[in-house]
Amino acid sequence: MAQNSDHNWDPNWEKAFTVVQEVKPPFISQDAHAMTVVVEYGPGSRGAPPHRHPSGPAFGYVLEGEMLFELEGEPPRAIRAGEAFWEPGGDVIHYQDGNNRDDVKVRFVVTMLCVPGQPMLVLVDDDELAARQHLRASNP
Repeated sequence: MAQNSDHNWDPNWEKAFTVVQEVKPPFISQDAHAMTVVVEYGPGSRGAPPHRHPSGPAFGYVLEGEMLFELEGEPPRAIRAGEAFWEPGGDVIHYQDGNNRDDVKVRFVVTMLCVPGQPMLVLVDDDELAARQHLRASNP
């Protein structure tokens, strides 16, 4: 790659990149836009109630702490600072995103692909949770 000698750029800048996640999402709406949010939960917080991202996938990265992450069809798992996660969006229920620790906060950043005019997050009601219980990998 040609170097631009007019600037004092770091000659090793390309080595500064580390891929933490690479996925092919199932769908992206043609008119989607990206929304990036930072979420912070205090020690022991259970996080958001069960929900879905109907208009597109979400991609995240834990900045500090440890999140308990559970998607429909997958067992719950801990995602620690420095680790990435994603969810396909659409009809898939996101059951848990709470703080997995009771001694420190958790902070994570999420970029969601959203369709203008559609909500980026929709809560799932108790009746639907009961009807889809058989799709949950962990049956609490």
